Amino acid sequence: MQKSGTIIVVSGTLIAVGLVLLVLGNQIILEGVSQGNEKISLDQTLTILADFDSQDTSIGVFAVQIMKFKDNTFSAKVLDSSDIEIISQPIDEESIEKEFDVLETGTYKLIVESTSNEEILVFAAIGPLPDTGKKSLGFISMYVLVIGMAGLVIGAIYVIKNRKSV
Repeated sequence: MQKSGTIIVVSGTLIAVGLVLLVLGNQIILEGVSQGNEKISLDQTLTILADFDSQDTSIGVFAVQIMKFKDNTFSAKVLDSSDIEIISQPIDEESIEKEFDVLETGTYKLIVESTSNEEILVFAAIGPLPDTGKKSLGFISMYVLVIGMAGLVIGAIYVIKNRKSV
């Protein structure tokens, strides 16, 4: 019984560590990312501002997710710090993610528009593209969680086997 208790405690600890890493990883990945949500329609747009430093990052990314998506009614565009449109994208699926070049330092704008009179909830974000080191923290946390959960299953099986044989 001592062995199964140790397995369960270690597994529980791994799950707790995995959850902490997951939260920290998300915060690190989303550092510098501006997010927003709003109901948009023909006369209401969603605008999100984000500061970019071209010395720190050369690539930005934006993402848009639309609830109750309808074809050909949404578009997104990014304006640089001089209000020059650097990317325009019709939205042809429920969620999109696109990269763009950051050529100058300043405040960039993500604008999501609709050609529909119906108000539809839209979530959007814009920010620097996370580097691979930051992304790997998310994978590590998932591996730790999976190992912890597998340990719990193994510990439970061990407890059940030992109870039947006693």
